[in-house]
Amino acid sequence: MIGYLLNKIGYAFITLIGVITVIFFLFTILPGDPAKMMLGQNQSEEQVLAVKQKYGFDKPIRTQFLYYLNDLSPVSFHSNHTTDYTFLSPNKYTATELFTLGQTTTVIKFPYLRESFTKQGKKVTEVILETIPNTFVLAVSAIIIAISLGIIFGIISALYKDTWVDKTIQVLSTFGMSVPSFFSAILFAWLFGFVLYKYTNLEMTGSLYELDDFGDKMTIEWKNLILPAIVLGIRPLAVVIQLMRNSLLEVMNQDYIRTARAKGLTEFQVIKNHAVKNALNPVVTAISGWFASMLAGAVFVEYIFGWNGLGKEIVNALNTLDLPVIMGAVLVIAIVFITINIFVDIIYAWLDPRVKLS
Repeated sequence: MIGYLLNKIGYAFITLIGVITVIFFLFTILPGDPAKMMLGQNQSEEQVLAVKQKYGFDKPIRTQFLYYLNDLSPVSFHSNHTTDYTFLSPNKYTATELFTLGQTTTVIKFPYLRESFTKQGKKVTEVILETIPNTFVLAVSAIIIAISLGIIFGIISALYKDTWVDKTIQVLSTFGMSVPSFFSAILFAWLFGFVLYKYTNLEMTGSLYELDDFGDKMTIEWKNLILPAIVLGIRPLAVVIQLMRNSLLEVMNQDYIRTARAKGLTEFQVIKNHAVKNALNPVVTAISGWFASMLAGAVFVEYIFGWNGLGKEIVNALNTLDLPVIMGAVLVIAIVFITINIFVDIIYAWLDPRVKLS
């Protein structure tokens, strides 16, 4: 187990370096001057030059890339000169000094994702920490809907194979997989938040936290979660139904299922104690991928429903070319992907003892 985890961590590190390299050079070559974007319309040449020096934009690309790696690394090196970009400023870094050699101090710190261009110097870490809990709540709610309903309807579809029940479920699940999330979001918002509002009492837009009627304090509005969670869960729900049905049909033809029946177990006991658990392996793998994808796929759903999560923040950052926010969000999503994949491999081995971690 330890060797497996170390191997996975090694691959994760290489993957992260690749992601960091791609997003840095991809957004660095975009047209536009970051210094001018930070200053807005009214800026002088002296102000632009000062901002470039402060954020290292006046350096060659490879030097900027090394600065970026140094900012992200938990162990980093910093100049003792206050005019250098890597100066250990408490306004930028939360760090503990390890040792100093000459004019360079080595520290251990939290990764520094830099500052937003458009939020008056607000740290990207703060922006992400403020928005990702809402996205996490939305993603968890959507995946719970997908898992619970998907497994139930998948089992029903398998047990009633080739009947009208099975064919109806298959048609609906195929339709669910083929409809884009942004279209479903618009349709659900219009139908349930506008046309049927007097019956559903659901708003077309809204986030988890909303100002009360007097504008004094923020209150939790759980009803605003219903429509975006359903929309975000439609596609993984359809996938889970298909996978659960096909996997259960395959498992039901195995020898150990016939043996269980020969022992006198009821059909319910056979399905509950033997078939379902072994049929969950491909479902678990699919769910893990969808859960990680939801953090990225929630972009359109959050934006359409006005859900104040990481997805909506990414759209706003793209509209204003707030590159540090975009890069930080992409990096966080990549870390979530990698972490979930490691956990899924462990869960997969627990569900099926025949699978060995190696």
